[in-house]
Amino acid sequence: MNNKHILVVEDEAITRAKLVGYFQHAGYQVSEAENKTQMDVVLEKHHIDLVMLDINLPDEDGLMITRNLRSRSNIGIILVTGRTDSIDKIIGLEMGADDYVTKPFELRELLVRVKNILWRISLTEQMPAITTQATPIEDDDLFRFGQCTFDIPKRKLLKNNVPVKLTKAEYDMLVAFVANPSRVLNRDRLLNLIDHRVDAPNDRTIDVLVRRLRNKIEDNAKEPQIFITIHGEGYLFAADVS
Repeated sequence: MNNKHILVVEDEAITRAKLVGYFQHAGYQVSEAENKTQMDVVLEKHHIDLVMLDINLPDEDGLMITRNLRSRSNIGIILVTGRTDSIDKIIGLEMGADDYVTKPFELRELLVRVKNILWRISLTEQMPAITTQATPIEDDDLFRFGQCTFDIPKRKLLKNNVPVKLTKAEYDMLVAFVANPSRVLNRDRLLNLIDHRVDAPNDRTIDVLVRRLRNKIEDNAKEPQIFITIHGEGYLFAADVS
């Protein structure tokens, strides 16, 4: 049984019931709210790992709720909306949302997005405070792909057992890719994941960081096999992760 707790905030009763039932069936603990007032009550009473938030609530705009939630916590946030305007998506990600889905959505796809976000959050929570004391490496902390071993909590990357130095932004971006193998990440999504590490990040920042990772990890950066460009969409981490 999954011990992660999801909060569904949705004013449409049918949609809310569908989401609650689906994620309960998937093994999650699920609470529900139809507006911000009810949401606040649930957040006060329970530890919530992820909020599935309708952008159009009757008592407050979901974008403003997102900004307020992100300012005080690292809770997972998925915006759910009927809007199709890409500007809303960009603003939502800039406000701190982890992901964005548009109605009508595919429940199985939404489940994958939830799993990816909860995994990334759990990886972040595993990162210990920096200390001068050496600690043994646990297998659960290691991710292997290609010729690389990535110890996320200790922020160490080895290629062919040789240490590879990463900047904070490169590290954050590599965590994002490792947590989302075989999934295309667009520049908006990547910007949202690394913007707290880089001054005034933009699309160019993403391209520069991907190029740096290619130079450090790929056998031939000019013919990448791990960080694949998907033209018009973003980047795909194509390595098998174990």
